[in-house]
Amino acid sequence: MAILTRRSVLRATLGIAASGMLARPHLTNAAATTATVWWTQGFAEEEDVSFKKIVADYEKASGNTIDYTITPYAPLRQKIVSAVTSGVVPDLFQNTPAEIIALYAWQDKLVDVSDIVETQRKEYTETALLTVHCYNNVEKKRGYYGVPYTVGASMNHIWRPLVEKAGYSMEDLPKTWDAYYDFFKDVQQKLRTQGMRHVYAIGFQLNTTGNDSNARFNDFIIAYGGQDIVTDDGKLHLDDPKVRKAAIEALTYPATAYKEGFVPPGAINWNDADDNNAFHAKQIVMDLDGTISTEVAVLSQGKKEDYDDIVTMGLALSNDGKPVPSQVGNATGLIPKGAKNVAVAKEFLKYLIQPKVLNELLKTGLGRNLPAMPAIVKDDPWWFADPHRAAYTRQGLLGPTVPTFWTSNPAYAQVQNEHVWQAAWAEIMKNEVSPQVAAEKAFKRVEAIFAKYPIAEG
Repeated sequence: MAILTRRSVLRATLGIAASGMLARPHLTNAAATTATVWWTQGFAEEEDVSFKKIVADYEKASGNTIDYTITPYAPLRQKIVSAVTSGVVPDLFQNTPAEIIALYAWQDKLVDVSDIVETQRKEYTETALLTVHCYNNVEKKRGYYGVPYTVGASMNHIWRPLVEKAGYSMEDLPKTWDAYYDFFKDVQQKLRTQGMRHVYAIGFQLNTTGNDSNARFNDFIIAYGGQDIVTDDGKLHLDDPKVRKAAIEALTYPATAYKEGFVPPGAINWNDADDNNAFHAKQIVMDLDGTISTEVAVLSQGKKEDYDDIVTMGLALSNDGKPVPSQVGNATGLIPKGAKNVAVAKEFLKYLIQPKVLNELLKTGLGRNLPAMPAIVKDDPWWFADPHRAAYTRQGLLGPTVPTFWTSNPAYAQVQNEHVWQAAWAEIMKNEVSPQVAAEKAFKRVEAIFAKYPIAEG
């Protein structure tokens, strides 16, 4: 008997759910109406300009109106939570923070958008599809609760002049994970002997409040071989010795680097922008951070010399010399249940994910985010004409990728919301417990959270 897995039914599910959608014209002008849209402010002004242009083009083509507001990330997150809690919702918002798609799908608070995803189904990466294929605990099945349009991945951002000032060249960087980051510790020590007392090796995000610190732990546990901590069926695998070992190592390396003085002392209290700020101020030699927002911000400010001095690199190999897959998160459009104009919200999303439209949106936004469709970059040399974009494209879109853990089970979203792993980091950094003790405590909390999110799929 054939065994149906989440991946094996992925595309068939879409075809069945959207069989009646494909015959419709792309834009309907019969009844011009207005949709209320909440959008996240970009890291660079060009991203907001790009979104406004796409809205204007859509309105002209459709006759509909998009009543949008552009809000910074943190306030928008609070605004979305309040709206969904009260039931007074807009027609469309982004997954800000990213994991709300899994939590709200579980609670049956999102509209299934399989019909919209189907319009570009063949263009998407499988990882992009998996990342929006979430479990609804009311209906006891998975569905497509977000329309993906961008992907983002972690990258290494390095000040080449600081490496060279320490007497090295970029060609000296080791290829494997721990050796790669150990290299920058030596760079710091060499720079300190030259009087640069306030330069640190690495900009690891280690706080217990932000999104970036969650991503950093995930980067490390995957690099150490623990990517099966949560599998596509939503099951937790902390009983797997390989996963447990990877988690302990992921807690140990960043916390030890901090304790040894290779990460700025303030990193334990940074917000998600502070590592970028520290990098721009050349307080850190390198930063491991998602997307190329670091580079785009420099370019947006017209600092071409600084832009050229930054080297953007993909992830190092694992310690045993194998490629490390990027955990890719998607920016997706979500339609909450209770929205007054679902039809126009869907039409706008369907317009947005047309490859030509999406490519224009992201290029005008300086390429901070990648399209969720490989054919877009393969058909447009712009994505490879710049060394920063080229490295980012190869790592986050064309290289090996895995979906976010919380898509498989929203329990992991709660793990991230509670910052379970980062609380363990904090205990280690404060010398309160050993990494082993901190890990065991974290394991118990993670297991308790997962027990509250049982997934029963046929």
